[in-house]
Amino acid sequence: MTTDPKTVLVLCTGNSCRSQMAEVLLNHDLAGQVHALSAGTRPQAKVADGAIAALTDIGLPTEGLYPKDVDAVLEEAIDLVVTVCDNAKESCPIFPRPVRQIHLPFHDPHGEPLESFIRVRDEIRARLVPAVAETLDLTPSAQE
Repeated sequence: MTTDPKTVLVLCTGNSCRSQMAEVLLNHDLAGQVHALSAGTRPQAKVADGAIAALTDIGLPTEGLYPKDVDAVLEEAIDLVVTVCDNAKESCPIFPRPVRQIHLPFHDPHGEPLESFIRVRDEIRARLVPAVAETLDLTPSAQE
């Protein structure tokens, strides 16, 4: 039995660190079960170098990542919205149709050393990936 992947939107303010790492981790760890997107309420100019380094450090692809405004994804058929910072939760847009939302805040490593990005990446993998899988009734695949 194959079902279409669930679309998960990870939302934060700048869409340059946490939400980008969560997008890549969800697409990897729940491959075939979710199609993760990320966006920001006030997107930065580019994805933080630390976020890119933290992802490539564990062999995950980062090409094509760029900060997107949440308005660009409002028309997507989204199954779940995950806010990863309090600002995004407060300014979470109203979607055209009802959508489930969960809030899992993570520390913002922007401007900090790579170790901070790696710590946040690992927290996202440990907390957000299982929370999304549980909320959408999915089975997390084994991490390599």
